Amino acid sequence: MLTRTTGSTTTAVAVAAALALSSCTSRPEEESTPGVTDDTVTIGTHQPLTGPASAGYSTISAATSAYFEYVNDNGGVHGREIEYLVEDDAYSPQQTQTAVRKLVETDEVFAIVNGLGTDTHASVLEYLDEEGVPDLFVSSGSPDFNQPNVFENTFGYNADYVTEGAALAQYAAERHPDARVCFLGQDGDFGDDVLEGVETVVGGEEITEIQVYSSSMDDLSQQIGALMAAGCEVNILGTINPFTALALGTAAEAEWFPRWYAASVGSDYSTLREYLGSEGAPLLEGLVATNFLPSGPDDEWVELFREINEQYNDGAPFTFNTVLGMSVGYTFAEALAAAGADPTRPSLLEAIESGSVTGNSIVPLDYSVDDHSGYTTVGITVIEDGVQDYVGTTYNVDVGQVTEVDPAPVPLENEGIPTG
Repeated sequence: MLTRTTGSTTTAVAVAAALALSSCTSRPEEESTPGVTDDTVTIGTHQPLTGPASAGYSTISAATSAYFEYVNDNGGVHGREIEYLVEDDAYSPQQTQTAVRKLVETDEVFAIVNGLGTDTHASVLEYLDEEGVPDLFVSSGSPDFNQPNVFENTFGYNADYVTEGAALAQYAAERHPDARVCFLGQDGDFGDDVLEGVETVVGGEEITEIQVYSSSMDDLSQQIGALMAAGCEVNILGTINPFTALALGTAAEAEWFPRWYAASVGSDYSTLREYLGSEGAPLLEGLVATNFLPSGPDDEWVELFREINEQYNDGAPFTFNTVLGMSVGYTFAEALAAAGADPTRPSLLEAIESGSVTGNSIVPLDYSVDDHSGYTTVGITVIEDGVQDYVGTTYNVDVGQVTEVDPAPVPLENEGIPTG
């Protein structure tokens, strides 16, 4: 399934190469478009390959690179291969600035794609805007990256954390209307945004107990103790994976087993199982979470990405971050295909704002000139018998209003390679 190259494709590439060699100079539009040649499109990203966030997120860019290798082996996009330059920023805003300046000024990338982290990416937002560099599909759930009137080149991607918090609270309210709802979250914008979403549904005064933690901590005994003392029955988590596992493990040690609801960045079954070990894995049964990406053992996108992961990513563990990285790669390839045979930065941005870039998830992306947000619709997943999958409940969140909608998954076409 993975190798699609045919004789006709090889011939077409050879003809294109011959035509390029017969020309004395490059086309004018290529001279004025950084990162674009007759044969390649070079883009870049900043990722925490080392540092405090590396354990959770360093695999994302490897998955994206694997997807691009798959595309390149099958003719690329409009005959061009995609080169993806990954700079390590160790999850430090200062290092992010250095990394992104190198990508823009030395490597002359066409675009920055999927720069990871709220604080880290915020530190280069104005710089990329001033340089006119497309800043695509930021890997953060912060709504700050949807400001098209201020940062016209920047587009979000992940469902924002307010959306996820509201969806989790709505699902809890419908399933357990009389339960005591509590919240545990990371200090800072991430936790604050998830909590804001919960409050839009439950109401701030109706949340029985609110506890926060710092990512530098390695013990949640105090926070879990406070939740227990408050009689919490549903705990909504604005936590990353290590602290989700720590919360469940700490509660289990105290023989306390409430219902757990978690945002997508802290709810991946494969990752949580690694933290908890085989003996702790049963604690994950019944975990409710939000997701917006393809999921489930029978999903056609998941099946394709598993094959790509085996062939192009050395069979690395297949997790939520694998699907995220490859989904982002697909979305960029889709945008590049829509930008035309001779892409420019303006044509790339216009293609995304036109609404023709849909992504590959449970609902199409809906970018426009006035809306650069990512996914505003999320589905509910539950872990049952060691399988994490959608349960059929999907919510759209718009200005604090939570509405249940029907999912509209984007179908897999052309074996996952956009054609324009």
